[in-house]
Amino acid sequence: MRWIMTTEERPFEEVALSNNNTTAIPIDLGEEKQSIHGFGACFSELGRDALMKLPQETRLEAMEELFSPEYMGFNFCRVPIGANDFASSWYSLNENEGDLAMEHFSIERDKQCILPFIREAKKFSPDLELFASPWSPPTWMKQPPVYNFGRLKNTDENLDAYALYFQKFLEAFAAEGAAVQRLCVQNEVFADQKFPSCLWDGTQMRDFIRDHLGPRLAENGLDTEIWLGTINGPFFDFEMGNWHGQSFNDFIGTVMMDEKAASYIKGFALQWGGKHILSEIEAQYPDVEIIQSECECGDGSNEYKSIFYVYNLMWNYLRAGATAFVYWNIALEADAVSTWGWKQNSLLSVDAKDGTLKHNPEFYIMKHLSSFVKPGAHLLTTSGRWAANSMAFRNEDGSLVYIVVNPFEEIINVTIDGQTFALAPRSLSTMVL
Repeated sequence: MRWIMTTEERPFEEVALSNNNTTAIPIDLGEEKQSIHGFGACFSELGRDALMKLPQETRLEAMEELFSPEYMGFNFCRVPIGANDFASSWYSLNENEGDLAMEHFSIERDKQCILPFIREAKKFSPDLELFASPWSPPTWMKQPPVYNFGRLKNTDENLDAYALYFQKFLEAFAAEGAAVQRLCVQNEVFADQKFPSCLWDGTQMRDFIRDHLGPRLAENGLDTEIWLGTINGPFFDFEMGNWHGQSFNDFIGTVMMDEKAASYIKGFALQWGGKHILSEIEAQYPDVEIIQSECECGDGSNEYKSIFYVYNLMWNYLRAGATAFVYWNIALEADAVSTWGWKQNSLLSVDAKDGTLKHNPEFYIMKHLSSFVKPGAHLLTTSGRWAANSMAFRNEDGSLVYIVVNPFEEIINVTIDGQTFALAPRSLSTMVL
């Protein structure tokens, strides 16, 4: 048995086991649930730019720690199609207006940053799987023709061209050794933002998948799965005092009630406000795989307390059936700001002045899971008075992994398999049996 504990002062420290008879809260195992596909984060230009400011040896050590199965073992990651909000500037893969035949489609920019980032990760994780989504279509395909805000023009010729755009992306990335296994049509379908975005409703998504994207991928022999997402709502706008995004039935229901459209959908990708419909999905579509596609990103302060918020996200998504949990920023420069002015948390912070690397608190919560919960593990629900503060997994080799938090300012004693653990105040632990 191993016990690894993180506190604010002492992260990821192995703790010696000791026998004692202290009264403790038992953590009992419940039912076996879904198989876990993996953990990962998103490849972005600002993340790569930050890491490139490190000495090569330090950068490679960081990539090995993140992606090697001997360490954290990230194996399930996200890639943007064109610019995301942490690109160094906004772009698409074809800004040639009216090019419906996609004759000028190009991934030349991705060959300079995103693809080298992926290849470096694959050196340590050869079986790395990717899922992809655009934040915005090419601007000339939208109304108004801008990266931020707007909608895709809803004409057959435009939708046909956009399906071709996806086909060319999948083929081009595969040719570069970065095959994409899962495709989401749009990042945050309800996000009308000042960063690259595009609004979709359920009817347009249904028709695009059913009549354009699904048939095109099938006719051209592409086995990339189409996933519905990424779904970021409904969510409540506290400033405006109202709900945004369509309801569960308006979006997911509209797509899935159509038999042909639903036949192309292999899973749901949820993030941010998507957590509000986990119960409906679990009840109505228990056989459809779901993933958590983007961990909520914080405000750039990288405070220790954020690990308890991320733990709660993990518990809710995994308990509701998610097979993967994906962090957002792999790395950022210290005090980095997105192209639209928002600071965000990251696993790693880079000080470009002296070429040093800092491991942030959320790095450790990902490490507590991904280092020990291997692909193919099954979630085991926990029960009892500490059930909401614990998760358990059984790996394929039979080993049991417990993830336990103590969010309180006092020592909490818990019992697992007859062994008592004194959880330090404000701590996160992994126990491996």
